[in-house]
Amino acid sequence: MKLVLGYDGSLAANAAIRNGAALFPAAEAVVVYLCTPPFGSKGLRARLRHSARNVDELIDLVDSESEGEAARLVDTGVILARAAGWNPEPLVKRTWAGEGLGLAQVAEQLEPDVLIVGARGIGATDSKLGSVSDLVVHHSPRPVLVVSQNMISAEYAAVAEGPVVVGVDGSPGSDRALAVAGSLFPGREVVSVGVDDGSAVDVASAQPAHRVPRFRGSGAGATADALVLSPMTSGPVSWWWARGAGRR
Repeated sequence: MKLVLGYDGSLAANAAIRNGAALFPAAEAVVVYLCTPPFGSKGLRARLRHSARNVDELIDLVDSESEGEAARLVDTGVILARAAGWNPEPLVKRTWAGEGLGLAQVAEQLEPDVLIVGARGIGATDSKLGSVSDLVVHHSPRPVLVVSQNMISAEYAAVAEGPVVVGVDGSPGSDRALAVAGSLFPGREVVSVGVDDGSAVDVASAQPAHRVPRFRGSGAGATADALVLSPMTSGPVSWWWARGAGRR
């Protein structure tokens, strides 16, 4: 099993390591940190502004010191990944496209079995979280697992052995999601769930008795909430949908 983990030193990224290692033990993992403009952390840039004599020197200092800062940060991720049982290696890469597209590009280049990223969102689906994980899910050519940092104890306990829930709508994308879930978790129960929102979306491909109503809101976020909060998903390991992307 070959993985790519997007790492930025956050609690969400650390949660991604913990849960990713439970899902994919003893995997080969590339721990990647993407440097994006303005390079270096806010604190580092502030420190360098006071020590640089002119703009040219400031640019050179930011360029060199941000590389060192990034290397130290990704080394922390490698240490945590190794402690979790993975065989990790670091990768620091500069990108001007932003973290989301940058991670999708890394996945395209390295072709991992799964790309894993953390999420800081507070909603049931983390849909309020921001653009990085959203961009990764929509643009990565490889399956994506988005791990929430706000899981409860029962969910952590279910990660290692719980079922895999796949949101289906009769589309080719949901067929692919089912196939990906089955190939990634061959020893786990895979449950297909359809969300009936009253539209023309075909939920007949869901397993019998695994059709749930979308009870609040509209759009993809409400559909995802219905999947997470449905009786079939109490303690699932993961859930997957049309793009073959996982959210936890």
